[in-house]
Amino acid sequence: MADGNIPATARQAARSSADPIHDHALQATLARWNRARLAIQTPSGDWRADLDAEREMRVLEGEFLEATRLVQSERAQSAPREPQAFVAWFDALKEDGPGQGDPLFPWLAERATLDQMKWFVEQEAAGEAGFDDLVAFAQMKAPTQAKLELARNYWDEMGRGNAKGMHGPMLEALVHALKVTPTIEATVAPSLALGNTMAGLATNRRYAYHIMGALGVIELTAPGRAARVSQALRRLKVSAKARHYFDLHAVLDVKHSEAWNREVFHSIVAATPNAARWIAEGALMRLQCGAACFDLYRRHFWGDDGAKAPA
Repeated sequence: MADGNIPATARQAARSSADPIHDHALQATLARWNRARLAIQTPSGDWRADLDAEREMRVLEGEFLEATRLVQSERAQSAPREPQAFVAWFDALKEDGPGQGDPLFPWLAERATLDQMKWFVEQEAAGEAGFDDLVAFAQMKAPTQAKLELARNYWDEMGRGNAKGMHGPMLEALVHALKVTPTIEATVAPSLALGNTMAGLATNRRYAYHIMGALGVIELTAPGRAARVSQALRRLKVSAKARHYFDLHAVLDVKHSEAWNREVFHSIVAATPNAARWIAEGALMRLQCGAACFDLYRRHFWGDDGAKAPA
């Protein structure tokens, strides 16, 4: 199941790199492992060897997640422990969180070429961890009120029982329409890191509150960016059916975010005030990875340090 032959460069990156989010050897190794371990499997006669290999990979993953968590720990500790104040703090992340208001998205909406949008979608699709499956992991043993909201969110992600309304296949439809082929090798490290972070938070129960924060901050911050991406696709004459994924998330996630604030975060912090810190850390970790993606995308499109779009 797991690949025990971890490249020395990846192992070293997790333990000594000042910025593992940008280390492609590390992130590619974790991405391949996540793809393998989360796939449907059957019993193996070599399961003991699989467990030995998995332990080494879990240590590698843990070192990466802890390095990322440490960067956000101080800010997360400032999150209020009173539920109403925490929701207000969390909601403010859409204005002052890492990566918010990035100039990349107005530029995509107004100036990106079709080839540039293809590259952008390819990167985004490769880093997509599957929101529906992440919510399924997050709801395990959650408090009742929060669990019910996670269930409603999952049901929406699953098209409310209609295959044509499932969100995951909508993104796949855009990938096919643009004729792009996402691969781990061609995906930049921060995009891989984003998917690896989400998978790691979801599949390790010590990060149970973190994954709720990370998922909730996606619902909070995605609508504005989704609207800009949809605007770009519309300008480039991409069909309404193909761009429906971004059209939908530009609207639906606003309602989801309101429900997360009320049903998930308020209820959890009211019952367990110390959970505020962990929810905040997960949210900030997710935003940190997103900000790293946006910065690298700008460098790719604009050249130099990505600070200014070409005239």
